[in-house]
Amino acid sequence: MEKISRSERVHVQASCSGGILAAMTAAHLSAIDELDRLASLTLMVTVLDQSKAGLMSAIEEEEANAAIALSARKGYLDGRALAEVFAWLRPTDLVWRYWVNNYVQGRTPPPFDVLFWNADTTRMPAALHRDMVTIGLHNSLTQPGGTTMLGTPVDLGTVTTDMYIVAGVADHISPWQACYRSARLMGSKDLRFVLSSSGHIAALVNPPGNPKASYRVGTADEANADRWIASAEKHSDSWWPHYSAWLAERSGGQKAAPKALGARGMSPLAPAPGTYVHER
Repeated sequence: MEKISRSERVHVQASCSGGILAAMTAAHLSAIDELDRLASLTLMVTVLDQSKAGLMSAIEEEEANAAIALSARKGYLDGRALAEVFAWLRPTDLVWRYWVNNYVQGRTPPPFDVLFWNADTTRMPAALHRDMVTIGLHNSLTQPGGTTMLGTPVDLGTVTTDMYIVAGVADHISPWQACYRSARLMGSKDLRFVLSSSGHIAALVNPPGNPKASYRVGTADEANADRWIASAEKHSDSWWPHYSAWLAERSGGQKAAPKALGARGMSPLAPAPGTYVHER
């Protein structure tokens, strides 16, 4: 992105497990004295402190080792298997409701955009699956040097980049309290923690104009998440305009959009969304 945009610094935004990788990469940049390449870091529904939270709260070490061994034999973790694990984190809504409606009553579920998005699963390479499970099982990111990224120890406290962290108040995969604890692991001196209405996906896919949407925003200085939510300023509508203004304050002047995709030595491979969707 630096090369394509001809910029010395870039904004990085990542969500869920991608946010874990982004935070670890930021710690790597800090370790090699290149953190200034980030203009900001945005983490959305990302759990870095996995004590009593999310996927790792629902799995024992023996089960984790069995899952790692299974994906190692295949070379990948099937996306449907991962989706089933997430569904069982909230079985009443995501398993039994569909069992009764679809199987027992023979009804076709109504079309729902987020449901279709949820069904669009992708495989995970076995090595990445192993590392993500191991990091979660041992809660390694809460310990400076507890794991590594690209050969350097990960210490999230050294990531001093301006940060914007978003969580969903009804998120069953990445509980907002865990996202808040995770925010406090970072070393940023300018951090905004935003708690959006809705759950894991709808909290993010949240365009302006929704009368039911709201968000709270504040720093992460308060140690207790429940005290934070009691005192954080609440706003109606989506958090998107607030985020857009926050980014603008940390960006340069606007540039004309490029006339072609890519850059020298970086030609487009195929029209979006790419050929990976045809892989079996």
